[in-house]
Amino acid sequence: MQGSISSIETFGLVDGPGIRTVFFLNGCNLRCKYCHNPETWKFQEMNYTPEDIVKKCIRNKPYYRRNNGGVTFSGGEPLLQYDFLIDTCKKLKKENIHIAIDTAGVGLGDYKELFNNIDLVLLDIKHITNEGYKEVTGHDSLDKFFEFVEQLNKTNVEVWIRQVIIPEVNDNKDYMKDLSEFIKKHIKNVKRVDFLPYHKLGQEKYEKLNIPYPYKDKVEMDKDKCNELYKIFEKEFEDYYEEII
Repeated sequence: MQGSISSIETFGLVDGPGIRTVFFLNGCNLRCKYCHNPETWKFQEMNYTPEDIVKKCIRNKPYYRRNNGGVTFSGGEPLLQYDFLIDTCKKLKKENIHIAIDTAGVGLGDYKELFNNIDLVLLDIKHITNEGYKEVTGHDSLDKFFEFVEQLNKTNVEVWIRQVIIPEVNDNKDYMKDLSEFIKKHIKNVKRVDFLPYHKLGQEKYEKLNIPYPYKDKVEMDKDKCNELYKIFEKEFEDYYEEII
């Protein structure tokens, strides 16, 4: 068995706890307007076996141990290479390596076996309404996302929420309140919520790939405003958050 890997980040610091080896898998069924990895949208050559990945990660185990690090599978959408992902995770678990999946929750179906072999889900919330979700991702509705979350909620897998904050899309007080209620209502085991300010660092990739950049005329998200919005969200969410941690 082989998987299609776009790139590997050896010492990642932002995709889960500690120092991490991050594998960016090819293939994605969303077309998020702010995506900074358009090179991962399409499946490419099958270039890594699960054994290749485990061998690479074992070399980094001393770094993982120092600060609770491990391995993160990102993309693209890693759930689209489900069989490869399962096989790889099982082998990594035998080596006692912490495993995180960075996902939008839009995969192919039954995730029970995956949840039995990972430790953390980095769950990307694209938007909280069907209308907003379609505008941002091009995907018709949140149905697939909710299918994933419903199965995730039946497990004890830890969840970190990630929300990109985009000017004139969700950078307002009403969205902060609605986002808090959305998470409380639909997602369990949430241990952390991160806001990621929209940036244009991926725009050059679009130009090289000859793909129109959807947010060409949109300004980057002001980091100070993003922090202020987080404080508003945090106030709405804090009582619930204190209960679950």
